[in-house]
Amino acid sequence: MNKEIFEVSEDIPLLGCIAFGLIDRGTNVIQVRPTTLCPLSCIFCSTDAGPKSKFRLTEYVVPADYLLETFRKIVAFKGDHDIEAHIDTVGDPITYSKIADLVSGLSQINGVEVISMQTHGSILTERLVDELSEAGLTRINISLDALDPNLARELSGTDWYDPMRIIELMRYIVSNTKIDLLIAPVWVPHLNDSEMPRIIKLALDLGAGKSFPPLGIQKYLVHKHGRKARGVKPMPWGEFYDALRRWEKKFGVKLILKPEDFGIHKRARIPVPYKRHEVIRIEVIGPGWLKGELLAVDLNRTRSITLVNARGIPIGARIKARILSNKDNIFVAEPIP
Repeated sequence: MNKEIFEVSEDIPLLGCIAFGLIDRGTNVIQVRPTTLCPLSCIFCSTDAGPKSKFRLTEYVVPADYLLETFRKIVAFKGDHDIEAHIDTVGDPITYSKIADLVSGLSQINGVEVISMQTHGSILTERLVDELSEAGLTRINISLDALDPNLARELSGTDWYDPMRIIELMRYIVSNTKIDLLIAPVWVPHLNDSEMPRIIKLALDLGAGKSFPPLGIQKYLVHKHGRKARGVKPMPWGEFYDALRRWEKKFGVKLILKPEDFGIHKRARIPVPYKRHEVIRIEVIGPGWLKGELLAVDLNRTRSITLVNARGIPIGARIKARILSNKDNIFVAEPIP
């Protein structure tokens, strides 16, 4: 479906909306979300990203200068030491035209020690890899879900996706740049079971994980507005970890990861200004990320807010809304009739 591209202006807070901006979860890691765009339509995508999206209404893009300005303020609050900037998005960061500039800007902020990025790498190039390395990218987490080309295309929901090209880029990253490589496949039960040992072996053969773990196998999960792989049920956590332990023993590599493996620790959390069930006045300022939603802000313009059950409400309206969720300063609210 065709979706509106909405540029987030500097009067829209970068805290509050899960789709874009910055997220603080009470650690030394600050999530950076400059865009929601993605070139793939993975059949298990938890955020329904890509050209085949059924739920998305809008794609957001945030100016790099505005992201960096707000990031600096968060670092000043949390303490300017041992900060990781993690560019993860609900799409793919490689679609962001200023990605190297963003990385460069983050690297120049006092206290930022690690800059990491999550991507499927489908439109990555050697030239961009070089630019990211020179800009200061510390680690790239590449989601490679299958080595078999046909299965990889099936999982990505994209007929031009080429896992062999991704492997070439991984080899280039390890051999020619300062960027650390972590391979992060999503294990979709009964679809790519046999691919997991192959991907583990690939990571070890490439020499991934010089300073960080080489692998981060992700468990397939079902989300309300995400895509559900047909006929596939998520495996129990116990079964998932049992398999990881077997592979750890077989391959001699750590697969059950903890925050401390990445230097993640608790840090001062930005205060949450509104409680659950609290009624506040908001202004609707743009289209919502998903169908039935609108983008709003509190009248003090300190937080962006996702307004659900919002059909029929015009842009510019000022209304009362009830806060439904406020976890990690991510706000979801509903209009009060």
